[in-house]
This record gives sequence, structure tokens and C-alpha cells, in this order.
Amino acid sequence: MMQRSPAPQQIRPGQLILRTDGACSIDPRHLLAVFTRQRQRFAAVLADFTPGDWAARTRCAEWSAHDVVRHLCDCNAILGRADQSVLDVTAGFDPRTSPRQWPAILADESPDATLGRFLASTGEMLALARDRLERGQRYDVRLPYGPMDWTVLALHGFWDSWLHERDILLAQGRKHPADADADADAAADAAADAAADADAPAYATAYGLFVAAVVAAMFGRPVQHQQLTLSGEGGGVFDLDTSDAVTLTVTRAAVAGPPAADVTDALAGRAPIPAVLGDLPAGTRSALSCLANFFNAPAAPRAVSVPPT
Repeated sequence: MMQRSPAPQQIRPGQLILRTDGACSIDPRHLLAVFTRQRQRFAAVLADFTPGDWAARTRCAEWSAHDVVRHLCDCNAILGRADQSVLDVTAGFDPRTSPRQWPAILADESPDATLGRFLASTGEMLALARDRLERGQRYDVRLPYGPMDWTVLALHGFWDSWLHERDILLAQGRKHPADADADADAAADAAADAAADADAPAYATAYGLFVAAVVAAMFGRPVQHQQLTLSGEGGGVFDLDTSDAVTLTVTRAAVAGPPAADVTDALAGRAPIPAVLGDLPAGTRSALSCLANFFNAPAAPRAVSVPPT
């Protein structure tokens, strides 16, 4: 069972620690603020979509933009209800096939109806999460790699949402806030929104590297110790250690290295890993490729339980 994360005031500024054994150092209130801002920004873009935009293909080979947003509605149901087993691989969950059988992705509805569902279910999910924090509610949920505190499930959901936002926008030639050449409009936003925009890539990159290392260990290829320096939005120093449990310590800093957003994409199978992590030792690079290779390997559909609606 995961130990409770330290109180926000005990968390070192600019640092994030994720562990498979022991307490993670996450400020869940700030994470939810970042998640809220990401969904607000994404929803504003979706509100201006044309029918062609909704039907356009994405970086998810079999899904249109409409399909991806319906999938995120299913994810909201999981995050909002905090189902403790629907993402459990021992219960039959397979991230390559199971989401195709969930209710919203199968729904026959218009883009306008999907957008309305997305907005409503996002608001409900985030409100329930804030209520859990206010009540000090703590419990474990089953993630694909084992039991973790529910706040790590929220981080998992944010990472998935951030990636899928990029899956839609980049495939349509649109800018994403994490890209170096994205339009710099944060100055026009409230200070809290600007901070959330800046922190979003850091959360996504941290979790993407963490889950890639966890999957490598699950496949019997632990990364031992490796330090990565990543540049751009979300960049910093990422210290990975799997000598015992998997531990990732992230220290935000302006450093040289491959762009953090590009690394996050590659680790999730959206781009070739050698192109962005070519300077890593071959063994480490191969181990961190396990998640991407798994995502991109074909899998036969199988019956699974559906998430709550």
C-alpha cells in the first residue's frame, strides 16, 4: 500500500518524487489545478472544431478526434468514481484494446453531444477529486502496474489527457502549449493559469518516464540508475533509480537536452525513441522502449469489465 504523500508545505519547490514503494511527493491540489487548466484550454479548442476537425485522424491509428474525446469521457468516469479494479491487468485490462469496449467510445452521438458530455464529466470528476482532498480521503487503486494511492491515478489520468490532447492537435498541424514554438499567450492569462500551463508538461513528462521505467521493470529489464536532462517546457533533471523499487526524482531547471515533450511522446509510442534519446546507453534506451513497444504491438480484443457510467 502506498504511504500518504507529505503535506503540500513539506514538498520541496520545483521537485517531484514518484515511487512504486513508499510515499510519492506530489502536491495533489496543484496537480488538480493543472489538470483543470489543461481541460479548460483543450475544451476551448474543441468548441471551435468544425465537422471536419472532429472527423480528422489522430496519432491514435484507429481513432478520429471524436473517438479520442469520447475515450476521455470514459476516463472521466474511471477517475471520478475511482474504480479500484478497471485498470487492473490481472483482471483483464489491456490499454491497447480494453478502452475500445468502454461505453462512451461506443456511443452513437454527435460531436456536440460528446463535447457536452466531456465538459460535464470533467467538471464532475474534478469536483469529486477536490472533495476527496478536503475530506482527507486516502485509499489505493489498482493501476496497470499495481496498487497506488488514488492521487497517482489522478496523475495517470492527467498524463493520458495531455497525450491525447497532443494526439489530436499535432495531427491537425495545430500548436500545443508544450511546443517550443507555440504561441506565447500565457501573459494574457491569470497568474494561476499561466503557472498551471507551465507545470503541465512537467507532470506529464515525469509520469511518462516513471511509467516507462515501471513497465521496463515489469518486463524484467530494470533501468538501475540513470539521470536524464531534458529541455524546454517541463524540462529539468530526472533521476531514475530502480535498484530496489522504481523511484523517479524530478528537479525543475533550465538545462540542455532533448525537449521534454518530445521525450514524453516517444516513451508513449508516438515517435521513435532513438531520435530523442539517442545519447542514452543502448541498454537503458532499449529498456525505456518497453512501454512504447507494448503500445504499438498488435493485440487481440478480449472481454473486459466496463467502467462505471
